[in-house]
Amino acid sequence: MKKFRRVLWGLVLVAAAVILALNSFNIINFNIFFDGWWTLFIIIPCFLGLFEKGDKLGSALGLLLGICLLLSQQNIVDFDVFWKLIIPVIIAYVGFKMIFSSFRKKDRTRYCKIEADGRQINRSVAVFCGTELDYSNTVFDGANLVACFGGIDCDLRNAIIEKDCIIKATVAFGGIDIKVPENVNVVNNIPCAFGGTDIKNSNPNAEHTIYIDGFCAFGGIDVK
Repeated sequence: MKKFRRVLWGLVLVAAAVILALNSFNIINFNIFFDGWWTLFIIIPCFLGLFEKGDKLGSALGLLLGICLLLSQQNIVDFDVFWKLIIPVIIAYVGFKMIFSSFRKKDRTRYCKIEADGRQINRSVAVFCGTELDYSNTVFDGANLVACFGGIDCDLRNAIIEKDCIIKATVAFGGIDIKVPENVNVVNNIPCAFGGTDIKNSNPNAEHTIYIDGFCAFGGIDVK
C-alpha cells in the first residue's frame, strides 16, 4: 500500500506538471486549480487509509468531509448546515482519540526518564519528497522524523541500540516506515486523526524498548 500511495501521488504531480506546461504554451486551456482543488489533498489520503490497517473510522470521516467540501466548492450542495455539525464532530473525535490514547500508554515513567535525558537526536524532514535513512552499524539514540506530503523510510535493522530510545514521528498527508530489529520491543504512543499506525514488532521480553511518539494526521506510520 505504501508503494501504491507513492505511485498515486507521483502520478498526480506528474499530471499537474504536464497540464501546467501545456497551458503555458496555449496548447490546451484547462484550469488545474478548479474550485475546490485543494480538497483532493484530503480525499486521496483518506481514501487510501480505508485500505490500510489502523483507524478506518477516521479515514471514512475524513473522506466524507473532503467530498462534502468539494461538492460545496462546486456549488452542488449547500454546506452551511453540514459545516455547523461537522466541525464539532471532528473536534470531539480528535479529543476522544487523544484522551483514550493517553490512557493506553505503557511504561510512561520510563518514557519520561528517556525524554528528559537530553540526548542529541537526528531530525529528518520530508516535504513533497521521499527520504531514506539507514542507521546500519551506527549507534542509535533516537530520531525526530517529520513527513508532510512525503515519505520517510528509516532502517534500524542493523543499527546499534544500546539503551531504550524514542522516535518522534509526525505525519501530515504522508507516511513513515520504520524497520526495527527483532531483538527490541516497540511501544506505540501515537494519537491519530484521520490516519493510522501499524506496529508489527512487539517483543516485551527484549532488553531494550523503542517508544514511538508524535502525531499522525491524514497519513500512516508503519513499524515492522
